[in-house]
Amino acid sequence: MSNEDRFVDIEIKLAHQEDLVESLNQMVYQQSRRIDQLEAMVAGLAEHIRTSAQAGGGPLNEPPPHY
Repeated sequence: MSNEDRFVDIEIKLAHQEDLVESLNQMVYQQSRRIDQLEAMVAGLAEHIRTSAQAGGGPLNEPPPHY
């Protein structure tokens, strides 16, 4: 195998690794955005529960009246 063939093989492998890194980077970015959305949703739900409890909604685990 000549040096030129080896360089071509290395360039091909490098190109594949660059594509993989870009793909993984995109996936991490998308997951980060989704985590941000979920954190905002959890914060909103926690605030809703907090305000409901303060508004006299009663205990959250109170049994229904028919018990």
